[in-house]
Amino acid sequence: MQRVTRIIPGDTPGQQFSLEVLTFKGNDPTAPAAYMQAALHGGEFPGVAAIHFLVPMLEAAETAGTIAGDITLVPMANPIGSAQWLFSQPQGRFEFFSRTNFNRDHIALDDFDTSGLPSLDAPVAAAVRLKAELLRLALPHEIILDLHCDDESEQYLYLPKAFWPGMRDLAVALNCSAVLTWDGAVDHAFEEAAASPALKTNADFPHYKRRAVTTVEFKGMTDVSAAKGKQDAKGLYDFLVHRGTIKGRSKIRPQAFTGPVTPLENAEMVKTPAGGMVFYHVEVGDTVRKGAKLATIVTRPGDASGDLIITAPQAGFILTRRKHRFLRRGDDVLKLLGAKPSKTAKQGSLEA
Repeated sequence: MQRVTRIIPGDTPGQQFSLEVLTFKGNDPTAPAAYMQAALHGGEFPGVAAIHFLVPMLEAAETAGTIAGDITLVPMANPIGSAQWLFSQPQGRFEFFSRTNFNRDHIALDDFDTSGLPSLDAPVAAAVRLKAELLRLALPHEIILDLHCDDESEQYLYLPKAFWPGMRDLAVALNCSAVLTWDGAVDHAFEEAAASPALKTNADFPHYKRRAVTTVEFKGMTDVSAAKGKQDAKGLYDFLVHRGTIKGRSKIRPQAFTGPVTPLENAEMVKTPAGGMVFYHVEVGDTVRKGAKLATIVTRPGDASGDLIITAPQAGFILTRRKHRFLRRGDDVLKLLGAKPSKTAKQGSLEA
């Protein structure tokens, strides 16, 4: 394994950020290469835990000579966001200066030529240079996994419709409960930018059919433990074996995935009509009927007449809930995957 630290100069004198990149050289140039990054939102750590436990597994494979394709890992992909704390709380989702989500405004290229991307010392903001460097690192790989987590959530994938059902093997390997698909331009999240050249050319490498590009949602913000990290690492390793990046016999059966596969427009972002304390009546992973009671918003504590009941706009699968129990008017309460297009669906990647 090679460990390299790339320095990103800050935007003011005396400031810089370190991006650590781990690489494993494969011994078969025809095998698919894999790239994984975690914590693009600086406060999300289930993916960091997965990479932490994946590294020694890859080191053992390297010693055994079974790494076929090149593997690149960026355990903490956002040193800028990881350094942002406010009143003792991490604030790694939005860049403080621009107020832009770190998983937005990535550059969607028309091909795999990255020579036009800003360099690490270009005269643009550090966050822009970081995004360019991550894309530059990722694009030479057929497999690109951006490891995230949601608030309170089932494990799921968010991916381009063109790559389904070809990525059922990853859904099985990671024990995912659901898959969300998008088609067409959304909001330039990292996985959209990483998929863009392949989607536009349909002739990359030429390994289009074995390409896998996705945002992996490793459950919720607090689902960080050694046990879960090891389980997720094993899933990632098994997937690399199945794809041929690591030599071995795969036990993955892609057809074993039976969870809902839902287009983005069918995802209901259920909002609260008023601010208040929230009581949930459903758990993530529940299947509900149209009109089922989802949550109660307590707007006047001590006066039950102020309670507002939120019900399911259609039948579906409860994928996520907000982790906060006090919400503002218009906040998302939960995410429901339905069989019909949402009447209120927004365009975008549903907070990924």
